Amino acid sequence: MKNKYWLILACSSFLFSISSKASELSILKEKVDQAITQFEQTPRNHWAYELSRFEDEEGDITSSVERFSPHIEQSEQWQLLQINGDKPTREQQQDFVKHKLKEDKDNNLTFKIRKIINQESLKFQSDNNSHIIMTFAVEPPKLGEDAIGKLQGTLTYNKAEQFIETITIKNNAEFSPVFAATISDILLTFNFINIDGSVLPEENTLSMKGVFAYFTEINEVSVDTFSNFSFKGGDSSHKKTE
Repeated sequence: MKNKYWLILACSSFLFSISSKASELSILKEKVDQAITQFEQTPRNHWAYELSRFEDEEGDITSSVERFSPHIEQSEQWQLLQINGDKPTREQQQDFVKHKLKEDKDNNLTFKIRKIINQESLKFQSDNNSHIIMTFAVEPPKLGEDAIGKLQGTLTYNKAEQFIETITIKNNAEFSPVFAATISDILLTFNFINIDGSVLPEENTLSMKGVFAYFTEINEVSVDTFSNFSFKGGDSSHKKTE
């Protein structure tokens, strides 16, 4: 009888532990969902900013500095400030504006977090006084079916400001996004900033290595850095940051 009592007590304790952990995970998932919603509701089309681009593709290095101003005429919203360290020519400026006008209307601040983070697959990894770290499965359609199951995501949640501060995606095995191309290493990092309740991209980085057509090496690094944000909408609570 005594052994039976302890067995029942042990099972009850085990089930309570499972239930408690499930409840904690549910709360964390809710926090992540609220953070995603906060990002989606940020009026990105009201923010002016500068964008510095750097790309190194097999040793071919290019860079640029751009400025977006949403409160002026659409044809003048984009300005190329610098290209490869030099002031752009008039022709380069015109080509740049034409290209930008064809892009997504939400400009470079567009980022579909909800499509990247598989919320059902979220798992707790660790936490400290300031952040919670969780992992999730990644199934990006643009990288092809072969990438499914070979990419792992990690997000860092800022406890104090209640927003997703960083998203990192890396592979755990080689995959082929297109015919005759093999990616051996890929690392994507997205950093975000919270400005008076508006969550905006701060820096996007990509590092990728592989082989194309068996002989051509793929070795690419790109960095997009956003800065000098200024809110151009009607809510005066959104302040400028340098």
